[in-house]
Amino acid sequence: MAGGSSLKNMVVAFLVPLPSILFYLSFVRAGGDTGASPLASWCAAHPLVLANVLFFLNVDVLFWLVGLLLSNHWLIDLYWTVIPVMLLHYYRGHPASVADAARSAVAVALTWAWSARLTHNYLRREGWELGKREDWRFNEMRAQYGNTWWWMSFFAVYLSQQPWGVWDLVAAATCVAGILIAHFADTQLHRFVTRNEKLKRLGEPTVPTLEDGLWRYSRHPNYFGEQLWWWGLYLFAWNLGQRWMFLGPLVNSLCLGYVTVLVERRMLKQEHRAEAYKLYQKRTSVWIPWFRKAVPESKLKET
Repeated sequence: MAGGSSLKNMVVAFLVPLPSILFYLSFVRAGGDTGASPLASWCAAHPLVLANVLFFLNVDVLFWLVGLLLSNHWLIDLYWTVIPVMLLHYYRGHPASVADAARSAVAVALTWAWSARLTHNYLRREGWELGKREDWRFNEMRAQYGNTWWWMSFFAVYLSQQPWGVWDLVAAATCVAGILIAHFADTQLHRFVTRNEKLKRLGEPTVPTLEDGLWRYSRHPNYFGEQLWWWGLYLFAWNLGQRWMFLGPLVNSLCLGYVTVLVERRMLKQEHRAEAYKLYQKRTSVWIPWFRKAVPESKLKET
């Protein structure tokens, strides 16, 4: 009886990922032809989003439905050992993929070795019978939630195990603010440059410095917005206990700080805007938007 059940589960395990695999193979077989259809064009242009869509529909939704039919969510345990390999080949086979052949081969071999070890450990633990038992945590939650477990299992087993909290809201708001600030700052800078180019073509004097909009309160509001984005991402990691990941945005900030110095040196070397930019430096915050300083008359004469 156990052997028959294991064979049935083996068939189920083989069939459940086929929708994503077949869809992706048909896309790859077409060579990522963006002219084939709007869907093919979208898939070629958005590999990361496509991977998440396939994962959600095939793993989160389909695995959950299969788990309800079997009254057992064992399937997800097996596939946690296999999905990384599938994702690896997904990205490696994507038409937009560009990789060093030797490095790619080593990464593939190591990922397969990791997956083989973990899969072997899983099967050995289960006595070489697929679906022999369900994760003990799922069993406890099944008993805890009773009749509501059928829908609670979708969130408890297949979606994020980390509850959304206040810090997640702060992180999300920081990221959104960063995107908006950087967008508006870059847009204002583009308009300023375009306007000066038009004035130059007309033979009229150009405006030496941009001091309107966000640029009135920060000399580099676009850089500030970019930093908000990266530090906002770090807040997500910090909330999950991965505090060491501050190194990423810190290095980014240090690099952008150096770029800021280079940009300002370049501005001061341009004769037509050097004096105006010196005054702009004295009045305006470097990165963080803030109220403008009142510069004394003596300081104005120094420029």
